[in-house]
Amino acid sequence: MSVARLEDQGDRLVVVNGNAARRGALSPELYDAINAAVAQAGDRRVRAVILTSEGGFFCAGGDLNVLIERRKLDPEERRGKVDLLHDLVRGIRACPVPVIAAVEGGAAGAGLSIALACDLIVAAEGARFTAAYVKAGLVPDGGLTASLARMLPRPLSMEMCLLARPVTAERMEALGAVNTVVPQGATLATAHDLADRLAAGPREAQGAIRRLVAEAYDQSETAQLDAERDAMVTAQAGDEAAEGIAAFLAKRRPQF
Repeated sequence: MSVARLEDQGDRLVVVNGNAARRGALSPELYDAINAAVAQAGDRRVRAVILTSEGGFFCAGGDLNVLIERRKLDPEERRGKVDLLHDLVRGIRACPVPVIAAVEGGAAGAGLSIALACDLIVAAEGARFTAAYVKAGLVPDGGLTASLARMLPRPLSMEMCLLARPVTAERMEALGAVNTVVPQGATLATAHDLADRLAAGPREAQGAIRRLVAEAYDQSETAQLDAERDAMVTAQAGDEAAEGIAAFLAKRRPQF
């Protein structure tokens, strides 16, 4: 069984983390598969990227055996290794199509960072989200503190990072950080259902919406209003708007 692979399924790309022996720990193969999916998502036929796993656990984060060896590197080399993860997260956030995380079992450490970088999160009942770094005397990376600050109340973010206390999928859903909780084993099928809905929608508009929502966290209201104006001006003149408006007025399903 491969450690990680990319499956091209036509209008969607599925990244499978197959590192079941290490609970989906990060691997060079997983980095390559995710980066390849982001690069290929520029093809207009692609409408979504799905991140999933085999072995019942989404991703346990960094392999501690690897991190032991990393202690021997000089600071610049260690910085470069962290930058690889950060470039991966930036890639997920900049992906031209929505990225869906199908989380079985749980996500921990950098695995949590990757899950929270996605646009939509489907989690299995009982799955646990854990910022496990402090247990190993480490600090969060992969944009985790930024994601937690955007999604959760400060006391809960502190609890997760300082105490490494797991948060259940059900609680994450109640707080709005997870889109839906489904029975164990059903996350991938549910992710495909979401991908079906995305594939039936307007690709360019979806991409513009992703960018607007992502930028809204960091921009002033004035800058965001300008960005929305510019995006709307572009959308109004596009083929998707022509079809969408015509279909709405004709009371038929649009064909994007």
